[in-house]
Amino acid sequence: MVKASPRKDVPLAPPPRNFAARGIAALIAPIVRPAFRRRAPAAAQLLADWDSLAGPEFSTRAAPVKFAGGTLTLACNGPAAMELQYQGAALISRLNLGVGQQMVERLRFIQLSPTASVAVHKLSAQASAKPPPNLPDGPLGEALAKLYEGIARRG
Repeated sequence: MVKASPRKDVPLAPPPRNFAARGIAALIAPIVRPAFRRRAPAAAQLLADWDSLAGPEFSTRAAPVKFAGGTLTLACNGPAAMELQYQGAALISRLNLGVGQQMVERLRFIQLSPTASVAVHKLSAQASAKPPPNLPDGPLGEALAKLYEGIARRG
């Protein structure tokens, strides 16, 4: 925010800039969110916040691909699709509760390619990875444990 100068003949100083590195999500989110809100705010929230809405037990086994006409299309491997189909009512109610309206009516499952299904399986296995026990105590050990978990989640 630029402050007004008490005198009119003195030029205004530009605000200080921060040139620190920022994540791409922080830069794109303010641009993309208004476009998503205009088209389908709840659907955009559902696809963008899948991990938090679905929870770890569902988000590690399936990924949302498309939402149209009350049908949410999820990509997962074959055995996970069968298990998720049995738990479909619980998943639908959880998603609708998270979005705040009765939006998801049906689930549709598509099978991932063999290489992608291996990646989903690795992700679910790595999500439960615990840091090694030989870390130092104190803030350094906590920071190293967080770093280890972040690297394990990304693969």
